[in-house]
Amino acid sequence: MAANRIVGVPATRGEGEDKVSGRARYTADMQVPDMLWCKVLRSPIAHGRIRRIDPGKALTVPGVRAVLTGADLTGARIGKKIIDMPLLADGVVRYIGEKVATVAADSEAAAEAAAALIEVEYEELEAVVDPVEAAKASAPLIHPEVATYAGLLHPMDEPSNVFVALEWRKGDVDAAFREADLVLENTFTTPLVHHGYIEPHCCIVEAKGEGAEIWASTKSLFALRDHMAGALGIPAEKIVAHPGYIGGDFGGKGDANDIALCYVLSRSTGRPVQYLMDYTEELISGNPRHASVTTVRTGVKRNGLIVAQHMSLLFDSGAYGSYRPQGYLVGAHSSGGPYKIAHFLLEERYVYTNKVPCGYMRAPGHPQGFFANESQLDLVARRLGMDPAELRRINFVHDGDLDPTGIPVGHIQPDETLDSAIRASDFHAPREANVGRGIALGHWMSKGGESYVDLRVEADGAATLGASLVDVGPGAYTMMQQVVAQELDLPLEQVRFESMDTNRVTKDTGVRGSSSTRVHGNTAFDAADKARAALLGIAAERMGVPAEELEVVNGGITHLRSERRMTFAELVAAAGGPVAVTGHYANMADGPETSMVAQVAEVEVDPETGRFDVRRLTTAHATGTVLNPLGHQGQIDGAVVMGLGFASCEAIVTDGGRVVTANLGDYKLPNIKDIPSLRTEVAEAAVGSGPYGSMSIGETAVIPTAAAVANAVEDAVGVRITSLPVTAEKVYAALQARRG
Repeated sequence: MAANRIVGVPATRGEGEDKVSGRARYTADMQVPDMLWCKVLRSPIAHGRIRRIDPGKALTVPGVRAVLTGADLTGARIGKKIIDMPLLADGVVRYIGEKVATVAADSEAAAEAAAALIEVEYEELEAVVDPVEAAKASAPLIHPEVATYAGLLHPMDEPSNVFVALEWRKGDVDAAFREADLVLENTFTTPLVHHGYIEPHCCIVEAKGEGAEIWASTKSLFALRDHMAGALGIPAEKIVAHPGYIGGDFGGKGDANDIALCYVLSRSTGRPVQYLMDYTEELISGNPRHASVTTVRTGVKRNGLIVAQHMSLLFDSGAYGSYRPQGYLVGAHSSGGPYKIAHFLLEERYVYTNKVPCGYMRAPGHPQGFFANESQLDLVARRLGMDPAELRRINFVHDGDLDPTGIPVGHIQPDETLDSAIRASDFHAPREANVGRGIALGHWMSKGGESYVDLRVEADGAATLGASLVDVGPGAYTMMQQVVAQELDLPLEQVRFESMDTNRVTKDTGVRGSSSTRVHGNTAFDAADKARAALLGIAAERMGVPAEELEVVNGGITHLRSERRMTFAELVAAAGGPVAVTGHYANMADGPETSMVAQVAEVEVDPETGRFDVRRLTTAHATGTVLNPLGHQGQIDGAVVMGLGFASCEAIVTDGGRVVTANLGDYKLPNIKDIPSLRTEVAEAAVGSGPYGSMSIGETAVIPTAAAVANAVEDAVGVRITSLPVTAEKVYAALQARRG
């Protein structure tokens, strides 16, 4: 391999110019001949039976080609793991915003007008919108037939709103609590939160014979095929999914529910159908981050050693569980943190409510659980009179230890990461009045996956890399091009990327869990390694020397002893055509290395109003080899800002199941004025499972932010906010209650 002149050097995004210039084509920019528009009628009630539905008036609107109701699709359900969501409400509606009927028409205006004319008569049923109440045995059942659903994580003896119940246990928790010098219990809540991507969901579907062609704003083309095939009973190999640009994902662009509905409309009309959600639909019927209620009970010795911990996490699934790829949130069981706790119990439950269904969002399960745990540790430290950083330090896991759930820890650097954050933030420096600093930690293991890529060295000596990977924004294409350029010693601009549909690639598990660098980077590395070997073989034959005496140098192969050289273009010509290989990587296991993060938030609070400003936020990371420092820092900054939104302003607010923050004026995303001074410290170690020892970075920085902010507010003015977002109103009320 050549010296690192590509990998580790800041690289601008290859597709960046197309995106900022407007040349990039997103799904909403696509036009297919004879395309129809799809619109849906949504339920105005949270829970009820459909007594009568009459599409007659809708069918009289000029340009209307089809109107479908749940009766036309009886029994058709879809889901990523748990198959519980009908394509259209099948006799029962379970949340405000559920799709009741759909229209396909020649124009968007005609489709909207027709949908508004569909008459529906409902019989309202009691709605359950509080997850704690919904979890009680006496609560009205939202899914009486739940025990029959495919994909359940465990059998159910009888129906219940609690349809997923998981447990991770280590040691004897009850006995350990009896040995503790202090036992502290607190409950923490987090709200529904939307991903905030700029591009809403959009798809175009054209039914063709037994299959379909699909263009969609989705991050996993092969998963889309599987979900469609399962819901509609069509062969997955007959579905061709085309890649395209994605205007943001953050975990929210992986479902196929609306795509399956458009397929049915296309099949019934014989024409392609487009569906484009508006942002009100996104907020009332998307797949936001789960709201949660977490109770943490911690037992410690006087010196701060944690001897026992019991965490109970209750997640509000909303009306359906279909949006979770694994059926549960894969990060929630890590909520015990990077701590060595001998006796630990974590219980995780998911409950149906009559609210918008929830799905994955950046670091699924981590932000909710770590907000609770890292807040709890500060509260324990205060009760013991200890420095919160030192309480954490004496409980850290290290390489070879077992984490709280009993999983062996591979590589982890909590001490170094904590020290870096403390040093860079001046954590222990004197504070001004009403200024506080809060610290919180997090960690993440990258997910595995499988992918194939094609690599061709072309007649001009450049390389073309082809894959069915969808780049949702972090620069995955550029990262793969860097790997190939590094291995073939080519300038980065001489490695082209080609997006390929699912007909041209064997398999790709898609973007998930910060896996792109690991999975697709290793696939690109494998392809480049094979291409280099093939080129060396051609050169060895042409030069009449052993391949071991040849080196790849600057877009060609050189025999150093004789100073003979053949360029890649000459080698391709000698081979009679492009040198083509296929790269492959498959490893579904997590980690085992751990990406560590420690954050320090510094806030200033006005004690008269409760208003607070985050003045500085310091983020320290222990990670693997950084392949592209520019993209790496962008991922950190983006995650920090998303964490700040979760901490201080974002919430989908509901009233009786109705979303009242149904536009981006009411749903508050952070803007440029909300972003404090950001500082990042990165420590690299080439121990990751990605190429060159790289590790994931996309999700770690979002995990501890909310707890760091809440801890800083208490440090500033002495009040603890246990429900997100931390707002001026909550701080003011807590200050008033303390004064009273």
